[in-house]
Amino acid sequence: MKIAVIGGGAIGALVAASLHKTGKDVVLVAREDQVAVINEKGLAIHGLGKGEIVKIKAVPHLNHFCNLGIFATKTQDLESAYAENHEYLEESFILTTQNGVQADNILSSHFEREKMLSSIVMFGATYVKPGEITYNFPGDWIIGRPYMTVDAKTFEIVEELDSAIKMVVSENIMGMKWLKLFVNFNNCIPALIGKSMQETFADMDLCKLSVKLLQEGMDIVKQANIELVSLPDFPVERIYGLINMPLDQAAGIIHKTLTTLSDEPLYGSILQSIMRRKTSEIDFINGEVVQMAKQMRQEAALNETILDMVHEVERSGKFFNIKQVKEAFKLSEISSQS
Repeated sequence: MKIAVIGGGAIGALVAASLHKTGKDVVLVAREDQVAVINEKGLAIHGLGKGEIVKIKAVPHLNHFCNLGIFATKTQDLESAYAENHEYLEESFILTTQNGVQADNILSSHFEREKMLSSIVMFGATYVKPGEITYNFPGDWIIGRPYMTVDAKTFEIVEELDSAIKMVVSENIMGMKWLKLFVNFNNCIPALIGKSMQETFADMDLCKLSVKLLQEGMDIVKQANIELVSLPDFPVERIYGLINMPLDQAAGIIHKTLTTLSDEPLYGSILQSIMRRKTSEIDFINGEVVQMAKQMRQEAALNETILDMVHEVERSGKFFNIKQVKEAFKLSEISSQS
């Protein structure tokens, strides 16, 4: 199977390198500055107590037909990634990897739905600079069909990929993607202050903000009658338990979980885009809830505020300090109530 990984960021680079190391016929489609470094020096992968250089072929645009095209850009970059590479993807099966729930809808206007597969990335990686990434923590790669039931082709693709990264097949990938959206929900807070997950959630007030954002988002989704489905190592009951327990207790769990998630500094996906001076996926994470609330004539005031503040950081290139964030969300009042 000829495989093209489209997107040379943290996840795309890690997936392509992992496939290459197991002998798969894979090419990485990336930006020209990334391509130049990778083709000259190889792809440097650090983390998990080791480092390595992977010599993988990289190109700025797909230049041959492939059997499987793995889109590993951010959701907001899918249209441009399609436009630049579609000529050699017409007969390919397509696999999306994006956070949020809109990637498949976007690409379904270009590909037959029978050709489409969707996935959830549960492993973590950080983009350092062109040709260099950090592998923060391992995890499953969950795959399913967004518009039809899992079939023999799904398992054929799983067999091809499983030697590189542990694959899990889901019969309800969209329900799982909704739960994963909330797993990613707190990525917005490090993006406000420009700090790692560990530094951000060392502050207990910011942990409480994370819980309040989750409570508001889950309330909107519940009103919309959207089903959340458990992930293999993350039962949906964990989210429900978190938002229903006392605020101090829930904040303590956020603190412990996110400050110990990785030995290396871990930068959320939204902050990683901002650090690269690119627009982030905030509209497809917290923004998804804000948009849904508006459609139901409801309010999601906390998430709307954080959406506006992240967009301000994107526009200005300047981060807020922690005091400003606490004032914007009246965190001193929240703390006094807990």
